[in-house]
Amino acid sequence: MADHLHIITGGPGSGKTTLIHALAAGGIRHMPEAGRAIIQDQVDIGGTALPWNDREAFAALMLAWEMRSHREAVNAPGPIVFDRGIPDVIGYLRLCGLPVPAATLRAAELRRYARRVFIAPPWPAIFAQDAERRQTLAEAETTYHAMIATYSGMGYELVTLPLASIDERAQFVRERIG
Repeated sequence: MADHLHIITGGPGSGKTTLIHALAAGGIRHMPEAGRAIIQDQVDIGGTALPWNDREAFAALMLAWEMRSHREAVNAPGPIVFDRGIPDVIGYLRLCGLPVPAATLRAAELRRYARRVFIAPPWPAIFAQDAERRQTLAEAETTYHAMIATYSGMGYELVTLPLASIDERAQFVRERIG
């Protein structure tokens, strides 16, 4: 079972990574986000698997990252919090209007997480763009809705994170993951 593997998802700029770092500071193990690291690596090496260049290649790298993260965490003691998960790759592909490969769907079916998934709603007050996050707030909101559809469609129960301080958000998550 993967009941100890907890996903935090949502659109970009909604405070997911900051929340995960706060949970980690409190002793909860975490698995980092694929997207930002892949973008940094691809830029460093002059690669083209970037969301503004080759979205399918970018998605393939994200899938490989998320599968490795899941494999590493599934037998480890928990709880473990993930900054996105395999279903996020499906949501990303659908959001981009790209076909979802059968292997990607199969990965999401085989590598499950805890039934409850935390989702960070769009939060204009904290949203900011940077070198890796080029999306607009409107695109972040669209991503949020794509993740709702993807995770709900895969049978996960979504738990909306409150628009609250980092400490309050972290306590909210801790109370629900045990």
